[in-house]
Amino acid sequence: MRLRALLENDSLGLSLLGGEDELDRTVRGVMTTDLRDPSRYLSGGELVLTGLAWRHAPEDSESFVQILAGAGVAGLAAGEAELGTVPQDLVDACARHRLPLFAVAESVAFATITEHVVRQVSTERAGDLAAVVDRHRRLMSSGPAGGGPDVVLDLLGSDLDLAAWVLSPTGRQIAGPSEGPTLPHATAARLAGAHMAAVRSGRRSPHRTADEGTAYSLFAVTRGAGDPRRTVLSDWLLAVAADTGDWPAERLDLLHGVTQLIAVERDRRDAARMVRRRLAQEVLELVQTGAPPSEIAARLRVAAPVLLPGQGTAPAWQVIVARVDWDEPDPARALDGGAIAQSLLEELLVDPRTTGPDGSDRLAVAHVDGEAVALVPLTGEWPESPEAAEAAERPEGGAEQAARTAPAGEEHEPAGLAGARGGEGLHADSLLAEVSEPLGRALADDGRLTIGVSAAVHSAEGLRGALEEARHARRVAAARPGAVRAAGHEELASHVLLLPFVPDDVRRAFTARLLDPLREYDRKHRAELVPTLEAFLSSDGSWTRCAGRLHLHVNTLRYRVSRIEQLTGRDLSRLEDKLDFFLALRMS
Repeated sequence: MRLRALLENDSLGLSLLGGEDELDRTVRGVMTTDLRDPSRYLSGGELVLTGLAWRHAPEDSESFVQILAGAGVAGLAAGEAELGTVPQDLVDACARHRLPLFAVAESVAFATITEHVVRQVSTERAGDLAAVVDRHRRLMSSGPAGGGPDVVLDLLGSDLDLAAWVLSPTGRQIAGPSEGPTLPHATAARLAGAHMAAVRSGRRSPHRTADEGTAYSLFAVTRGAGDPRRTVLSDWLLAVAADTGDWPAERLDLLHGVTQLIAVERDRRDAARMVRRRLAQEVLELVQTGAPPSEIAARLRVAAPVLLPGQGTAPAWQVIVARVDWDEPDPARALDGGAIAQSLLEELLVDPRTTGPDGSDRLAVAHVDGEAVALVPLTGEWPESPEAAEAAERPEGGAEQAARTAPAGEEHEPAGLAGARGGEGLHADSLLAEVSEPLGRALADDGRLTIGVSAAVHSAEGLRGALEEARHARRVAAARPGAVRAAGHEELASHVLLLPFVPDDVRRAFTARLLDPLREYDRKHRAELVPTLEAFLSSDGSWTRCAGRLHLHVNTLRYRVSRIEQLTGRDLSRLEDKLDFFLALRMS
């Protein structure tokens, strides 16, 4: 297509600022960038879109335009949203280098121009390639006749005999053909790792590789050029089961065009995450500022229908904290590890075998103070039946009644919060088991991902402790060697509390996690579980002495201890758990 054709479409919001004599230049592609030097991403013939974030002083325009002209780009389109108008120094620089310059109206998104150019350039390909891309465009569009990435991949298979898959950085399948060969998760994870390693090395896609005797070509699904450290852990990729080494330029251009169409679809999907991100940010701000639990609970009730449509409020929540750190000697160029980890965490917390782009629709992730914080709702039946609660108030026969109302096989093995049916939650030791290899290749030798996992909490009061617990667990993970590390609440054992570097808020979190469930139960049922725990520990675990001290029947004492273990997930026959309770009571 010609540059002048862009001015004929009013919906693109373009106005010409200079270069009228150069409007017959051919546009072969489109790229969005705010880098001061995007030359490594340019091959010539592109329409470059920029938001002008690279411009800090008038003299910056000359060097930027000189780079574009030297790379042979077709034209430059500058957005008016950043500065309100295109600066005169940029207009003058483009005139000196005979580079056509357009202004993009603030009301028009760069994605609209990108989609239009990709569509026009692609449909000008010869023969069947033009027909395929045009069909892709129509099927990717919104409306009843539209379709998602899966439909596009079906067309690649039916029209060009290409098997292709869209993968996340963890190797999770975002989209794939409805018919044809499947891509095993282990293979997908290795391809994702190979792709991210190639991106970090600076090589341009497609990246050619082989896995178990099959050749693959890996195309980046990017949404604009920039520092690869910002996007390598969040961008999708298109994996094609073919060796593109001898492909003609037209077919390579077609696949690059398909990735740009998929990138538009990615932008649409990401827009849906903004609501969940705002909910997480609001809850996090309330928790950090010490808002009343009733106010936090009200905000959680607002979030629950978004994260758990049709299921009501969540019976429990878990907090996950993550951070990405890159070695950067220049503080001015340091990247926000929380913002980078936010998109990654939204993908990382999804089962890697879950297919489809909406796997994170039950996660709310915010980022603050250089960390990403995920609020994860846990569903399932929690061990709090009305029959058992009623039995807890009976002075005699409580243990026998509890045994009769408990599910078969659980009489002597209290589930506890950590083992509740359907609400077990995430564990640090298994969180990265299947994705650490590809992520490690992306982080290479200069990056680190650290994650902390809290215990499950079943009330708004517990969220502050869970947040501090997850943050401290992440610091524990950061103290270990390796590119990808995670630590969980279970690693914050009692002996850690004796170390002088542990902050007071972590000690409070540990105490609250052990005693708050008991205090809450005592408040509701007047069961006196906390005094019973104190007496049991003071009696060195002797059932007879403790029952005598409390003036209880031994069976009633056994029921209360069983309830304590069930609510906390601990075992009072174990020395470690006895010591944890002892310290928690002393510090409370």
